Amino acid sequence: MTSHDSETPAPGHQVITACAFIHHNFDGVEKVFLPRRASTKQFLPNVWELPGGHIDFGEDLLNGLKREIKEEFGMNISVGDPFAAFTYHNHIKQSHSVEIIFFAQFGEPLENITLNPQDHSELEWFQEKDIFTKVVDRNKKADDEEIKALLKGFTILATSSLMVG
Repeated sequence: MTSHDSETPAPGHQVITACAFIHHNFDGVEKVFLPRRASTKQFLPNVWELPGGHIDFGEDLLNGLKREIKEEFGMNISVGDPFAAFTYHNHIKQSHSVEIIFFAQFGEPLENITLNPQDHSELEWFQEKDIFTKVVDRNKKADDEEIKALLKGFTILATSSLMVG
């Protein structure tokens, strides 16, 4: 297995990253799971982020996303459709990343979530209205592609729940 993270140098490489918009309905309120990156991280320290990670060379995209969630949180997920993708430059790795975001849900009780302190310092479940007041900050601006994807995810969930109801 390849060992790499957001800080392992990869000058000039293309990196594929899969992330999960893990949602849960709490008493009629849809929320998304976001962990906060550890303060010791060189790339985006203390930033709330969609969970996920790098896909190994030759690894199936969905299996890689499930592996990342299991490694980082000790949880299994069921993965739905992808709904957003964007690219960014990681100045620490000196690489270019393609990030693909999938709808997902935890397959185990939420109280079983564990954090690896080397990766994340805390976790929280956010409503859509919390995105601009709690997630957007000096490190992650309102026009950040991941912020746009979070809002898109909530919009799709609201639309599909209206169609189902």
